[in-house]
Amino acid sequence: MDAARLTDARKSEARHASVRIPGAKVSSAHILLVDDDVSLLRLLGMRLESRGFRVTTAESGSEALRCLSAERPDLVLSDLRMDEMDGLALFQAIQRQVPGLPVIILTAHGSIPDAVNATQQGVFSFLTKPVDRDELFQSIDEALSQAPAGGEGDDAWRAEIITRSPEMERVLEQARMVAASDVSVLVTGPSGSGKELLARAIHQASPRAGKPFVAINCGALPEQLLESELFGHAKGSFTGAVSEHQGLFQAADGGTLFLDEIGDMPLALQVKLLRALQERQIRPLGSTTSMPVNVRIISATHRDLGQAMHQGEFREDFFYRLNVVNLKLPPLKERAEDVPLLARHLVALAAARHKPFVKGFSPEALNLLATSAWPGNVRQLVNVVEQCVALTRSPMIPEALVAQALVAEECALPTFNDARATFERSYLVKVLKITEGNVTQAARIAGRNRTDFYKLLARHELEPSTFKPE
Repeated sequence: MDAARLTDARKSEARHASVRIPGAKVSSAHILLVDDDVSLLRLLGMRLESRGFRVTTAESGSEALRCLSAERPDLVLSDLRMDEMDGLALFQAIQRQVPGLPVIILTAHGSIPDAVNATQQGVFSFLTKPVDRDELFQSIDEALSQAPAGGEGDDAWRAEIITRSPEMERVLEQARMVAASDVSVLVTGPSGSGKELLARAIHQASPRAGKPFVAINCGALPEQLLESELFGHAKGSFTGAVSEHQGLFQAADGGTLFLDEIGDMPLALQVKLLRALQERQIRPLGSTTSMPVNVRIISATHRDLGQAMHQGEFREDFFYRLNVVNLKLPPLKERAEDVPLLARHLVALAAARHKPFVKGFSPEALNLLATSAWPGNVRQLVNVVEQCVALTRSPMIPEALVAQALVAEECALPTFNDARATFERSYLVKVLKITEGNVTQAARIAGRNRTDFYKLLARHELEPSTFKPE
């Protein structure tokens, strides 16, 4: 920046030093300021801080992205023309990393085509330098005011989700944005990764937060009982229905219904649920009267529903009704930076319940936790921490006790679904060995028709030809 431009900018700053936008409030919002002109970066940073903003500065686009990985700001204010990565390229990278984060572009080379191109791509506003103080603050205030409900600085909705992982922060930003609408959300991810916790966070950030959040595991109940739980039943509708029963759709009226393990829902019930979602009405079992319902559906699964649809185990129309927005949770091994945070939080909770003298993990123990594979994800970490607190005799949990707990977890009893899948696969392998890969004979022994048997083989990635004698 030449001396004349710097002098003009300082004069402009002096003229506006006592200017306040009428009715404007001092803000504590966090702004990431990006400019490769160090002098202007310092001057604009001082201007923003004088208004009460917390400012982080970056002298390049790559440095700005590193700052973004460490801490998410409320707004990015960036120069357009910069070496290495210009403002628009930075904006595109930011949207991949934190979708919806507002970005304001500043340039001394402003033109109508530049402004049109920037705003068409989603940049919040485009201002020319030397930027007018009032115009700048007005644009910043407008960008911050359009943050979704429960927005920046108000993290109560996600209080139970502890993370500093950029990938998790990206998922949470998407969750916060989608919470304001009523669209259906499908949460995918491995077992134990926190899908129900994310669903509850979406509910808490939504306009339905004051209404019920009702959850059900669709794979834990037989078909008729699951249908009764969802829709309710009339007295005498089936053996054992000695009284009228209100279903979960009615219990969640005005709120959110969370359908966990939706991939395990029987096909016949998928049809009935699809119709209920389309018509926004339900009919209890044994009743002739339909009733309106007002619920938001969030569903979750650890299964690959694309593969399930290909195998005829999941309806395509039902999938698209549920999967308006898909949020994918990463496994714990892909967010290793979160393990120490989670471990400290969990040990504090467990100690408060059982052994108040326990203060935490030794550095070696934390290192072992952070470098473990965690096939059971956060659920496994919770179990390991509980075991360590229960067995420790010292304020700081030692590495040896963590190692012992990890081994115990590996030998622990599997979940019902995991045990069923293991048994199912071993049974299929045994039958195929007996019949030397003859699917017709194998299906007859298993008491299944050929179509169903082929679906079972595909689910477990078993190829009959590999069992034929050479």
